[in-house]
Amino acid sequence: MSNLCSALRNGSAALIVAGLLSAGSLTSAANNNKPAAQAPVARPAPARQSAPAARPSGHSGGGASHGPTTGRSASHGPTANGGGTHTTTTTGAPTTTTGTHTTAATGVHTTTTGTHTTTATGAPTTTTGTHTTPISTGHSTIRGGPAPRGSNEHVTRSGSAIRMGPRGNVRDVHDARRGMDVHHGLNGNRRIAVERADHSRLFAERGRPGYVQRGYSYRGHEFGRRAYYYHGREYSRYYRGYGYRGLFLNVYAPGFYYGPGFYGWAYNPWARPIIFGWGWGGSPWYGYYGGYFQPYAMYPSAAYWLTDYMISQDLQSAYAAHQEAGEVNGVQAAAGGPAELTPDVKQQIADEVRNQLALENDEAQRAAHQIDVDPASSGIARMLADGRPHVFVAGSALDVVDANGQECSISDGDALALRTPPPADAQAADLVVLASKGGQECPKNSTVTVQLTDLQEMQNQMRATIDQGLQELQSKQGTGGLPQAPPSAQVKPTQPDYAAIAPPPDPNDAADLQQQTQQADQAEKEVTAEASQPSTQQ
Repeated sequence: MSNLCSALRNGSAALIVAGLLSAGSLTSAANNNKPAAQAPVARPAPARQSAPAARPSGHSGGGASHGPTTGRSASHGPTANGGGTHTTTTTGAPTTTTGTHTTAATGVHTTTTGTHTTTATGAPTTTTGTHTTPISTGHSTIRGGPAPRGSNEHVTRSGSAIRMGPRGNVRDVHDARRGMDVHHGLNGNRRIAVERADHSRLFAERGRPGYVQRGYSYRGHEFGRRAYYYHGREYSRYYRGYGYRGLFLNVYAPGFYYGPGFYGWAYNPWARPIIFGWGWGGSPWYGYYGGYFQPYAMYPSAAYWLTDYMISQDLQSAYAAHQEAGEVNGVQAAAGGPAELTPDVKQQIADEVRNQLALENDEAQRAAHQIDVDPASSGIARMLADGRPHVFVAGSALDVVDANGQECSISDGDALALRTPPPADAQAADLVVLASKGGQECPKNSTVTVQLTDLQEMQNQMRATIDQGLQELQSKQGTGGLPQAPPSAQVKPTQPDYAAIAPPPDPNDAADLQQQTQQADQAEKEVTAEASQPSTQQ
C-alpha cells in the first residue's frame, strides 16, 4: 500500500497529462505534420536505421519474427556447396558482445561461438581449432545468440542442422528443404516455425495459439497481419516491420485506438481507490500460482488494474499449456507466504504499463490525423535508447542462456528488467530476472541474454494484452466496483486504416497449422538421419 499511496501523492503525473482531455492544437499539429501535444508521450527513438539491404527471404513483405527464438548458435551452414556433415561443440561460456553476433547489411549472418566461425564464402575447411562454413541466409531458431555450454550442432550437406543439448537430447532442428525450424523447450513443449515460398510465416505450438502471418503494404510501409487460431477461435493482430541493427523486427500495431479522453481516464489516478473482485477464487490456475502472484487489494488507477489483468492473462495461458501440452512449469512451493511478484516488482510493471498507455495515446493522435507512426518509437528501439530502465513481462515460454553459459527458461508472467542498454551494434540484450517461478526457470536476480527479436515480441505481447484489458475496462466501467468513466472516455474505439485494408486470412490457414505437426515429425526424422551420416569433410 505504501507504493500505491506514494503513486497517489505524486502530482507530476497529473501535470504531465493535464492537456490530455483538451482538443486544442490538433489542427495545427496536423498541418505541421506533428502529433498533438495532448497526452503523456514516450521519448522518441533516435533516427531510425533503414532496413537491411538484403533481408532473409522469409522476412520479405513484412514477414514476422516467429515469436520467441531460442538464442542459439548461428552456424548451420551450407545450402549449395557444402561438402558434408560437421559438428560443433560449445564448451566455453558465451558472451554477448559485438564480436559474438553480427549480421551484415547483405543479409549474411555471422556468429562466433567458442572456436566456430561462420562466414559467407568458401567451401567447408578445417584448420587447427577452427572450421569455416558458408551459411544460409534463411532464418533458423538454431541461429542467433550464444549456444549453451555443452551443446553441439551437426550441419548437413543440404544446409539443415540439428542441435543437441548437453544431455544428448535433440533441442533444435532446422530443415532447409521445408524452411522449417523446430525447437524442443526445456518445459517439454515443441515449437514449429515455417517460412513459406510466398513469404508467409506459420507458427505452431502445442497448447497455445498458432498463427499465420502475411505481409502487405500500407502507404509504402511494410505491415503484417497475424491470423491466430486456438480451439476454433480466430482473431487477428497487426504489426509494422522495420530494420534495426541488421535485424527485421515486427512492432505491434493496435487494431483499434481509443479517444484521448479514454486514455486520460486510464492514465491518471481515479478520484478514489477502488476495490475490485476478479472472481478467481475457484479457478485452478489461481490456486496453482498462488505462491507467485496476488492481486492488489485496491486500485488507485487503471494502470494497477491493467497490471493485474496482464499478469493474470499470462498465468492463465501458462496453466492452459501446462494442462494441455504437458509443459513443465516451475511453481512456488505454496500459497500463504509472500508472493514472488513483490510489491516493488509489481510497481515497476505498473510504471511500464503507464508508459505504454502514454505511447498508445500518442500513436492514436497521429493515426487520427493520418500521420505515420514510427515503429522505432513504438518498439524496443526507443526503449534501448532513452536511458531509462524498463521492465518486460514474458508472454510465452522462452529458453535463454545465463551469464555462466547455462540454459534456463522463462515463462508467462515472469518479470525481467533491462537496466543498461546493449552495445550499439549488439543484437541481444542482457536482462535481470526480477521474478520467476522456480524449477528449471532462470533464478531471480540472474542475468540472461535475450535476443532483440524476442525482446520485441515480449513488448508486443504486453501491448496486445494491455489493449485487451482496455477493451474490458471500457466495457465494464461503472460496474463491479470500477469507477464510472466520463462521457469523453466512453467513445467507441476506431480502427486505423492499416488494419482496415489488411488482406483477409486464408480459409485454409487453420488446416495448414494442424498439418505442420505431422510435417515437423517427418522433418525431425529426416534431418536426424542426414546428420548421422559420416562426414566427408577434409
